[in-house]
Amino acid sequence: MGTGAITAYIDVAQIALYAFWVFFAGLIYYLHREDKREGYPLESDRSGGRIKVQGWPRIPRPKTFLLRDGRRVSAPNFRGSTRELALAPTSRHLGAPQEPTGNPMLDGVGPGSYAERADVADVTLEGLTKIVPLRVAPDFVVSRHDPDPRGMTVLGADGQVGGTVRDVWVDRSEVLFRYLEVEVTADVGSRRVLLPINFSKIGRRHVTVRSILGRHFAQVPGTKSPDQVTLLEEEKIMAYYGAGTLYATPQRQEPLL
Repeated sequence: MGTGAITAYIDVAQIALYAFWVFFAGLIYYLHREDKREGYPLESDRSGGRIKVQGWPRIPRPKTFLLRDGRRVSAPNFRGSTRELALAPTSRHLGAPQEPTGNPMLDGVGPGSYAERADVADVTLEGLTKIVPLRVAPDFVVSRHDPDPRGMTVLGADGQVGGTVRDVWVDRSEVLFRYLEVEVTADVGSRRVLLPINFSKIGRRHVTVRSILGRHFAQVPGTKSPDQVTLLEEEKIMAYYGAGTLYATPQRQEPLL
């Protein structure tokens, strides 16, 4: 028998290879089971949603996580969404497309869907509020090589004025700008809303937004605090502009051809 041989048919390298295969198969099983801590069980359209789909392997037992702010979160928690979706199927067969029945810009459907995240502001490693306006973060400034959007008018996809930029919100952890604070005129008077940077194009004289029209800025979901935004509020704000990509005009919902 050669070096490393245990018997005439088994050697150390062969055992090591088989051990690796067993370990790797166990790792795949573990990771596939762990990724079911959120989003499961799935709900079926059959039997009025009473059938729960979890697949194989089964959903793992709940695990409790201690967050840095002292909160405890368990997953899976089997808490489904409590929101009544303003959607109705276009036909009676299972799996039929659904169309909005209310205001699709605010109802959280289609491209305007959002996750029900915690209604608390995210923080940095130092415990500071993560996303804040420049007026409360004097250590950050707009580079002199870039146009300063403060004071610029904001134009919607129809070319109509939606409001005026009053401040810029910075992400202290990532050191980049996340939102523009826009002052708009609503039915109840003047209010300030947030415009995500990735939905805007900052020019030399004005800021343009293609996802919504000028009149839609008055209905952008607001924030409870003038100087911070919670995780849930971020979801709703992003969802509003996302919904506009399809629902801002009737033409956007029609086929291209």
